Amino acid sequence: MPDRYGSDVLAGDWREPPRGRSTEVAAEPGLVVEEVETGWVGAVVRVEKAGGMHVVHLEDRHGRTRGFPLGPGFLVDGGPVVLTPPKASANAKLAQARQAASRTASGSRAVAGAKARVASGSRIFVEGRHDAELVEKVWGDDLRIEGVVVEMLDGVDDLEAVIRDFSPGPGRRMGVLVDHLVPGTKESRVVEAASRLQPYAAHVRILGHPYVDVWQSVRPERLGLSAWPVIPRGQSWKHGICAALGLPHDSQADIARAWKQILGTVRTYADLEPSLLASVEELIDFVTEPGH
Repeated sequence: MPDRYGSDVLAGDWREPPRGRSTEVAAEPGLVVEEVETGWVGAVVRVEKAGGMHVVHLEDRHGRTRGFPLGPGFLVDGGPVVLTPPKASANAKLAQARQAASRTASGSRAVAGAKARVASGSRIFVEGRHDAELVEKVWGDDLRIEGVVVEMLDGVDDLEAVIRDFSPGPGRRMGVLVDHLVPGTKESRVVEAASRLQPYAAHVRILGHPYVDVWQSVRPERLGLSAWPVIPRGQSWKHGICAALGLPHDSQADIARAWKQILGTVRTYADLEPSLLASVEELIDFVTEPGH
């Protein structure tokens, strides 16, 4: 008699998304996907052809890379997709690679063979070591060409005293990058007072970003996340982030190692949030303005 229930529902490759519901998505670098069989989540770093098949390499939030056959069996934003080779041709990829090699991490044109300029009188101040390391990684080449040194404040509570001590003036401008600069915060009140400090106000520019810590200015996709975890008030933010990411956080050395992992995911300015990019670029422009 005919089989009223059709074919075996368990037959076939269960990893392949159902017909009519899957979509084809090009495996472009930076795309975050999940491989359904292993649960591996990572960003596409490259696609290569090996043994007659295409292999996509995914980098997870710990910086580990793993290859998978290109095709069905992946999720993007929770929906089933079929990964296809990137649309760019081999020649286009080669041209992109050459263009990337001629640019610094900040996206500016690299100057081959240029030596670091003798430090100018102007400076950019940041709150702490992690801020300084991030600025160095992305804008270091530009700052050395311009002769601009980045210094650490260790917080902004005594910002007015730092300004007086630095004594900015003509040819000696001062740029300051502040964490968590949003209305109503302690930082906003400190910055408002420091920005009016005379006779230095015309030679000081204080900008910031809205994030609790500079860690959060790294795009969460670089860590395999859709968004940074929300840490309850009253809990150490960095410890809470490490716990949410499954990283050790018992000591300051653990926190330092966690930051190194996060910093290691940053390749260029494209891996940072626009609010941080805008502030740093404006500060660099301010302290390097011709004639000052």
